[in-house]
Amino acid sequence: MDFIHHPEVAIPLGAFVMTIIIVAIASMRKMREKELQAHQEMRLREMEHERKMKEMDIEKTKLELEKSRTNS
Repeated sequence: MDFIHHPEVAIPLGAFVMTIIIVAIASMRKMREKELQAHQEMRLREMEHERKMKEMDIEKTKLELEKSRTNS
């Protein structure tokens, strides 16, 4: 750890480490944003599917009611 006392080594090394940390943080942030976007898209698809299923159930009920009326 004697190199810390030599500024000709410590300053470039510190700058290099700082650059790596900044790039890592930026990459993690982009990855998190993509993950959140994927979850949001999945939730929207899930809600659309649920809406379509309800519409189909309503249509099925209407058809069953109509069928029972014609059979009566």
